[in-house]
Amino acid sequence: MNVFLWHVHGSWTSAFVHGPHRYLVPVLPERGPEGRGRAQTYDWPANVVEVTPADAATADVDVAVLQRPDELHNLASAWLGGRVPGRDVPALYVEHNTPQGRIDDMRHVAHDRPDLVLVHVTNFNALMWDAGSTPTRVIEHGIVDPGYRYTGELARAVVVINEARRRGRVTGTDLLARFEDAAPVDLFGIDAGALGGLDLPQEKLHAEMARRRVYVHPVRWTSLGLSLLEAMQLGMPVVALAATEVPEAVPPDAGIVSNHVDDLTRAVRTLVEDRDAAVAMGARAREHARRRYGLSRFLREWDELLMEVTR
Repeated sequence: MNVFLWHVHGSWTSAFVHGPHRYLVPVLPERGPEGRGRAQTYDWPANVVEVTPADAATADVDVAVLQRPDELHNLASAWLGGRVPGRDVPALYVEHNTPQGRIDDMRHVAHDRPDLVLVHVTNFNALMWDAGSTPTRVIEHGIVDPGYRYTGELARAVVVINEARRRGRVTGTDLLARFEDAAPVDLFGIDAGALGGLDLPQEKLHAEMARRRVYVHPVRWTSLGLSLLEAMQLGMPVVALAATEVPEAVPPDAGIVSNHVDDLTRAVRTLVEDRDAAVAMGARAREHARRRYGLSRFLREWDELLMEVTR
């Protein structure tokens, strides 16, 4: 089938477009947020086709996958030649983010929309968002397996955070200094250079992550960082805050999960000093992440849902 969606979240979209369908991805000359087109730093298959506004207006679209409020309100219908997602074209809304604000005010932009299906990427998100009468599903993340690459040759910790300075306490940027008391910490991610880190393409990022002894996930409020799952599939031991979906994603034998930061810093110190323990924990992390967050399960669940909504 022909699936229309924007390139919004690189890692999630990279997994999604590995399915058996034809994926129509909007592109504009400047390749900004409304038209990034095909990924420039991820390896996408040939069945991802860039479409201009003129192409999209007349394209045969079986289903639209929406991911941002603007797409739901008017952007998608403008690109689709006036066709309204949910009315003229079957539509799903994928919610990647945890809600913000007071618990009683966490109403989703797609609430009370029986013409849509709202898809959450974690059970935590499904619990926290108020969707009203909108049908909802949970399809947990799946990622393209980067392969076992762990060497742990560098007695250092690694953190991957996009826009770490701007996002601050949300991503636990303020906690990095405490972890640096336990071991040297290398920061990677978009705009990491503002804090002395590096922004690397995915292939190089994975290689550099796997050279570090332990992966640290200090994020307070997010759905579930895909870099955490990638670290586990690389074969890295992980140390993470017990926030949002993390306790579900990291079993006790695959990493250290706690909201006691002193316990986490001690865990980092122990793993950096004991490479054999780090290797063993990382192997268990990879086994679990491949089983729960593997690409085949993810694509199978998405295929089932896409077939259901286009029936």
